[in-house]
Amino acid sequence: MFRSMTAYGRAEYRLDDTRFVAEIKSLNNRYRDIILRIPKNYQLLEKDLRAIVSSKIKRGRVEVSIQMEGSGSEAPYDLELNVPLVNSYLKIFNQLAEQFGLDQEVRTESLFQMKDVILVKPEEVELEKVRPGFLEVLRKAIDSLELMRAKEGEAIEADFEKRLDLLEKYLNEVEERAPNLVEEYRNRLKDNINRMLRDVTVDEGRLVQEVIVFAERSDITEEIVRTRSHLNQFRDYFLADGPIGRRLDFLIQEINREVNTLSVKASDSFISKIAVEMKAELERLREQVQNLE
Repeated sequence: MFRSMTAYGRAEYRLDDTRFVAEIKSLNNRYRDIILRIPKNYQLLEKDLRAIVSSKIKRGRVEVSIQMEGSGSEAPYDLELNVPLVNSYLKIFNQLAEQFGLDQEVRTESLFQMKDVILVKPEEVELEKVRPGFLEVLRKAIDSLELMRAKEGEAIEADFEKRLDLLEKYLNEVEERAPNLVEEYRNRLKDNINRMLRDVTVDEGRLVQEVIVFAERSDITEEIVRTRSHLNQFRDYFLADGPIGRRLDFLIQEINREVNTLSVKASDSFISKIAVEMKAELERLREQVQNLE
């Protein structure tokens, strides 16, 4: 099953008097990158929360936000005066007053504006009491996200089917054209010789040798076989479990390489034109693959 890396999920869960709200957003990324935002007092739960996300999502940038609402959910804080720092500030103020004749009056609000004069310390919380709420709301949000990822994946798969059918059609046209290349080259070469040397008899033996060399150089059978094999393998991945984005991206690179090679070897305007169309479809496939996990 295809899963898109781009999706959004949201869930709510109530535990006693507290309501937990989780939002999760996933974006394209070559690797897995989890950004987790929870209230500062509950940072010790981060490891467990990350483990849940990692078990479900293997690739992409994942942004998770979990908030608490309701009675008792507000994070309690304890304010503390930083006495040693205040003493140091007052000492400096007195020194300024003595050396430069400044006003010695120090107002309370002035001290409050000094950095770290008031220390904010979160009070200890009962982690085990709220742990089930955090874990459950995250699981529900991921379920919501997975539904959207699967739906987006179905749309991508349908688009893949259409483009793979088109690529196979182009490849069949190339395969039908390939057997005519040698005979057309032979006739073209013979006509050119006759036009340039009207009174000279064409050496059929030498002509055959030239045609054989061209046939060997322009044989694209191997490229056609490999391209068709890669296309079949691409379809096989439709039924694979787990992340497949990187594997499909590699296959597209291989198909593109084969198409380039057969275009150069064939030295035929018709095949070159088809190769351009195939590469355009491959680029569209590549863009879609970037959205897959």
